[in-house]
Order: sequence, then structure tokens, then C-alpha cells
Amino acid sequence: MRTVYTLTTGLLLGGAAVSLATGNPLIAQVAQNDDTTMARVVPRSGAPVSFADLTEQLQPAVVNISTRQRVQVQGGGNPFAGTPFEGLFGGQGGNQPTTREAQSLGSGFIISADGYVVTNNHVVAAQGRGGSIEAITVTTTDGTEYEATLVGTDPQSDLAVLKIKRDKPFPFVNFGDSRQARVGDWIIAIGNPFGLGGTVTSGIISAVYRATGSGSAYDRYLQTDAAINRGNSGGPMFDMQGNVIGINNAIFSPTGGSVGIGFAIPAETAAPIVRKLIAGEKIERGYLGVQIQPVSEDLAASLGIAHNRGEFIQSVIPDGAAAKAGIRAGDVVTKVNGKDVTPDQTLSYLVANTPPGTTIPVELIRDGRRMTVNARVEARPSEDEMTQSFANPEQEQDGFTNPRTDGDQSFLAEKLGLSLTPLTPTIARQLGVAESTAGLVIAAVDGSSDAGTKGLRRGDIVLTANYKDVKTIAELEAVVRAAQADKREAVLLRVQRRGQPAIYMPVRLR
Repeated sequence: MRTVYTLTTGLLLGGAAVSLATGNPLIAQVAQNDDTTMARVVPRSGAPVSFADLTEQLQPAVVNISTRQRVQVQGGGNPFAGTPFEGLFGGQGGNQPTTREAQSLGSGFIISADGYVVTNNHVVAAQGRGGSIEAITVTTTDGTEYEATLVGTDPQSDLAVLKIKRDKPFPFVNFGDSRQARVGDWIIAIGNPFGLGGTVTSGIISAVYRATGSGSAYDRYLQTDAAINRGNSGGPMFDMQGNVIGINNAIFSPTGGSVGIGFAIPAETAAPIVRKLIAGEKIERGYLGVQIQPVSEDLAASLGIAHNRGEFIQSVIPDGAAAKAGIRAGDVVTKVNGKDVTPDQTLSYLVANTPPGTTIPVELIRDGRRMTVNARVEARPSEDEMTQSFANPEQEQDGFTNPRTDGDQSFLAEKLGLSLTPLTPTIARQLGVAESTAGLVIAAVDGSSDAGTKGLRRGDIVLTANYKDVKTIAELEAVVRAAQADKREAVLLRVQRRGQPAIYMPVRLR
């Protein structure tokens, strides 16, 4: 499940680049049935023996970016507190917050002769709460330093624009058309990995329109096998014509270093936002007001639909655009404005790139039925506001004791790994939910079951199964038996946990 989603990648504050791909081009040969004639696939032109000439032309427009900032840290307390020496070293008793100076390093590139510079927002953003940027310095390849002015930032796309000045024009580069990028195309990147200014690396495009699962409005990247490292954030990814087709942004890394999976913001996404930031225009994005998750294999099995097509609605903000259109929790959205919702073209991306105020058709599946509703897209709030919209109170213990398990539990224990009891008004009060709430309370979970693996626990309330209300053990058993008869491998439970909104969770049958 996701709302404000987190990547399993590292933002490259202080870094991102590309790994060197060397060797001779492959000449692929394809057999045509039993015919001895072989079709030779000629490599696409544009892979030079050397990148030196191209690098020489582009490098002067690539810059290093450093910031000096004040960050707030929690004080360690005064070791002399409560003694006659307490005031001698200017410290205060207790664990008082204090500030310290910090620096960040990144990369960027000049896009105009008058000195507009593009980089990542996280390169020039203050770190932590209470932090502030004291100064931003841009250093060109000849070692000249310029004090930069922050023109504008867009945290949702992780883009920022700076401005530097001098008496004569700056060398600059242009955005290219990332829509023409193909898997296997050569690219080069120039940046500042680990503070090593002017570093050039090369690689290929590993994937286009790669969704990382973050679910953000712009979770759509160019993936490269090039080595991306700290310090290359905000640096350019060039095609073989010397155009910027991507802005290095993040890596997938279990270690913090490059493992050959790096991501760049496509130029088709970045260029319009950069133009608006320079013009001082407000950047507005579409928003439906839903909490979503991909249609995983388990979820698809519980719904009896194809997986990796569409996205599942976990919850809907009251009075939001989706709620007004009649979209409900449990729906699967398959198309937005005629465009398929897929892992490479997510619901968040399609809606975010729809102007607020636009009315669009939304195709969905509800309880096995296909239907279309019309939604009037609203303006997307900030990430902090979105977090608050779906914020959950702090989790508490289940609060109920010695539940009574009614009926024969053996079938559900065997198939779901759950022991349950009907929700009574007394138990509802103990669990902190309305006495009118109807469902089954989980009394025990087999840790080896799919339910246990997915985090279901004692005190959770099962409200529905495959969209049917379940107030008794017999009702849940009937749903599970029906799923078996339909040859489904999972059932979709709607689960309420104390202090949290109800969510849908597919649970595999054993």
C-alpha cells in the first residue's frame, strides 16, 4: 500500500553518474526456421569508438554545485550540568537543540547563455527540520566559482533552477526528446561524483519509463546501467547528439553504492517544469484524492483479474475528486482518459499530468463489473498535505482480552491461518471502534501463513471478504469456499486496525 511512497533507492545528494560500458558492438544473428540464411541485425549508428569529441563540446556547460547550510541537531547535553563548572564552556543543561554548519555537493548544467542552471531540488534543499541554506556556489569546469541565486524549486518532481551571472555568455546545452530514447541506446553523463568534478562516464539506457514503485506523480524514469554515485545528482544524461535527455536523480542500491541501476528524470518531464520555474509560474498537477496500490499477483488472484493491469483503490478522501465521481475503496482503475493504467504508466502519473479542472472518464472494475465514471480533476496538494490526509494515529495495542471463538474454526485455520471471533459491542469498545462496527476479530494468526507473513495480527477486524460483509464465521467460510470453487488462489479481505483506516489485503489460500 502506498500514499506518499518511498523509493528503495538513494537520492544522490552528493551524487549520480553512469558506468563505463566497453567492448565491441554485438552482431546478432537470427535463425529463420530451417533456412541456412542468417539475418544480420546491424547496430544502430551512434556508438563511437571514443566519446572524447562529444565530451569536449559538452563539458563546459556542466557544473558542480555546493551549498553551505545551517542544520538543527539535538544537543548532547552539558556533561558539567549540575556542577560548579556548568557555565564555563557556554553549554546549557539538558538535551537542547543546537545548529551546526553542513555542506552538500551535487551537479547541474547550464541551459542558457545568460546563466540558468538546472539541478535536483534535493541538491539545494535544506536538510532536516529547521535547516536553512546559507549560500549556493556553482563551479564551472575552469574552476571559476559563482554565487548562485535560487530561481525556483519543485520538490514533487525533484527539480530546481539556479541563476549565475558574468559579463560574457555562458556555454550551455539543450534539452532533447527523451521520447525517442530506446533501450540499448548509448548515453554519457558528466558530473561530480564524490566531489570529483568533471567526471565523465558512459553506459546504455536499460529501460524507459521505469516505475520504481514510489507512486509519486513522476515515478517514470530512464534507467541506466551506468554507475550512479553520490555527487552526480542533478547532472545531465546526454544522448549521442549532445542533447540532455535525462537528469540523474536516484539509484537502487542495497549498499549505498552503485550496483548498475540508476534513474534519471526524462527530459520530457523536466523541460516543461523548468520553463515554468524560470517564468515564475505556479506548477499545478491533477489529483483525485485516493490511496492506491498496484494490482499484484496476490491481489489479482483474489479478484479474478489479470495482474499488472490497473491500480487498486485502498481508500478515498471524503469530498475529494474521486469521492465526488463515485469512485470507492476496492475499485480497480484500469483506464484514465482513454489511457491504460500500467506499471509504466501509473494512475498517479496520468492524473498528475492532467490539468486541474479537467473532467475525464475513469474506467474501473467494481466487484467484477466494468464501469465508467467521470471525475473532475482537482489540484494536487503538497506532499506534506497528502501525508496528513491519510495520516494514521499512533498504533496501539489490540486492547481486548480473552475473545471467545465461535463455531468450527478448523476450516478457516487451515485455509487462511486465522482464528476469529464475531465482533461484539464490548470488544468493539475495547478495540476503540464504533459499537456498530460489524465484522470478525482476529484472535490468533499462524505466523507461517500468508496472513501472518503480510502482517495480520490479533485484534485486527475483518470487515469484508471478496466485498461481502462477514459478521459470522459461517459467512467468511462461505466466501472462502466460493473462491475455491471459482479456482481463485486468494481472497480479498478488508481489514480494520485500531487507529488506522481500513485497507484491502489479499490473502492466499493454503
